[in-house]
Amino acid sequence: MAEEYEKMTVAELKELLKAADLPVSGKKSDLIARLVEANESEEVTSNDSEEDWDDDGDWDEDVVEGHVAKQKPVLDEDTKAALALRAEQKKKTPSFRRTEWFRYKRLSRSGWRAPHGMDSKQRRNYKYRSALVRVGHGKVATARGLHPSGFREVMVQNTLDLETIDPETEAARVGRSVGGRKREMIYSRADELGIRVLNRRRDV
Repeated sequence: MAEEYEKMTVAELKELLKAADLPVSGKKSDLIARLVEANESEEVTSNDSEEDWDDDGDWDEDVVEGHVAKQKPVLDEDTKAALALRAEQKKKTPSFRRTEWFRYKRLSRSGWRAPHGMDSKQRRNYKYRSALVRVGHGKVATARGLHPSGFREVMVQNTLDLETIDPETEAARVGRSVGGRKREMIYSRADELGIRVLNRRRDV
């Protein structure tokens, strides 16, 4: 990591420090040391959090009274290979940032927006600007739309929506506007039908 920082200019290093809310004063060696130290602390934090969370990013593995174990999808070999390839491709995909994301906090928190300005350095693909969303960053078509676990997600708003789900290939995702009482009913019915709920809450 330090070698990559050595190839960057002081201006680029300061942009990275600003984005991480770190001091930008000092010589180039000081800036690099500060970035390396911040990356090491982030790696330690991420390793600690990986021990507490799923690989899939959902919470339904926690031991909850009356809850069954996570269901696994029935996948063919081609789909398994496509999911594995997509996971490898995702590691190499750059993080897409909005124009001037390093200058304004509100832009760093917002999602990607394509640059349109005639003189936009990001649109003109200047080397020190963040990557642009392109067709070449697309993933394996076979695995497109699949959850990392291999299930195809189905949005659920009530218990009746669960009746049409195939528990072997599909999983439920409860809508964000669903209230707590109805959410409990959906969880109970999903457990009866053997359907996996991808965004199951810890406290319900």
